[in-house]
Amino acid sequence: MSLMKSWVVSANDATHPFPLNNLPYGVFSTETTEPRCGVAIGDMIFDVTAAEADGLIILSDEPLFDLPFWNPLMDEGPAVWAALRDRLITLLAEGFDQQHKVEALLVSQDGAELHMPFAVSEYTDFYAGRHHAQNVGTMFRGPENALPPNWLHIPIGYNGRASSVVVSGTDIRRPWGQLKSPDQDRPAFLPSRRFDIELEMGAIVGTPSDGPITVQEADDHIFGYVLLNDWSARDIQAWEYQPLGPFQSKATATSISPWIVTKAALEPFRCDTPTREVELLDHLKNCGPMLYDIDLAVTMAPEGKTATIITQTNYREMYYSAAQQLAHHTTSGCPMNTGDLLGSGTISGPTKPERGSLLELSWGGKEPLTLDTGETRSFIKDGDTLTLTGAAKGEGYTIGFGTCTGTILPAVEDPYKR
Repeated sequence: MSLMKSWVVSANDATHPFPLNNLPYGVFSTETTEPRCGVAIGDMIFDVTAAEADGLIILSDEPLFDLPFWNPLMDEGPAVWAALRDRLITLLAEGFDQQHKVEALLVSQDGAELHMPFAVSEYTDFYAGRHHAQNVGTMFRGPENALPPNWLHIPIGYNGRASSVVVSGTDIRRPWGQLKSPDQDRPAFLPSRRFDIELEMGAIVGTPSDGPITVQEADDHIFGYVLLNDWSARDIQAWEYQPLGPFQSKATATSISPWIVTKAALEPFRCDTPTREVELLDHLKNCGPMLYDIDLAVTMAPEGKTATIITQTNYREMYYSAAQQLAHHTTSGCPMNTGDLLGSGTISGPTKPERGSLLELSWGGKEPLTLDTGETRSFIKDGDTLTLTGAAKGEGYTIGFGTCTGTILPAVEDPYKR
């Protein structure tokens, strides 16, 4: 597929993240409007809530865009998702004969504030990147026992906190927790000293399910994707994770990018999961390309200073696709809801510059990174800003996600001092 031309001139730049081929969904507000649904097109946002009210978009007898999140549309299912995309392409494509009506509903992105694009029902985070799991396992258990016995058979995950999912741009407060060093008899209650990122993609469940579904059905249930940073307190995690896994170490915040890139926009970039040395059971086998070729990067900027690219990798490095993760999630009969968010797990590549966490990049703090400013980092310091970016490159166009960014604020004073 090549670039689809729009009458919104800025959308026709081959490097712009929001061409007509993309049309990602978000929620925005301005000085004169409350939060509402919008679609990014070039440097502008098309006010979908106003377009529905004006009769330019009619998908249902009842309004789908009168609330400031996309869940009502998600709940309608793939046929309505496709109908909206077709209508948006018609309205915004070069040569549309009622351009003036649509033009009146465009808002500059520069003058808009972006909000959470959907209401998160539940949140599950996976541990499904082979290189990340191999690296972390090697650090803590040695190369011979890096992967748990079940890792090559199922996508391992845990249930996280939907309440702590925040939109890009939200500041992140350094958490307190129990920390324990090997030479201590008992833990201490302190701010985390090994605060970290996890470079991930987030898959959003559109239509609900009740009972087991196949990998293909799971793929059909996915509405779209966002960038996701699952902030992690490694020192809190090291003390708490046995025997049940992460808890408070992952509950501080999970940041997502503000634009939902639909599965339809990503279709040209589908690719296969990696070659497997262990055959999966039938209910988890791929039924076609289920991953996507999406370039990913992370930058770190100390307070008031320039940013350094600290990692670059690609979503195709995942061992399990979001469809396999969702299908596995349902095997026990677990109901899945509209607005459920699935974190892919940290995405790392085979080489050091492709590692998706500071834990890996600094090899547990033993090999600090040197930033372009000359400073070094093993983990995140107060005032650091971390930014995730992602883009799929087509023929003369780019499918972008916007940015997923957060700045680390100092821990509050001892929360239990009275």
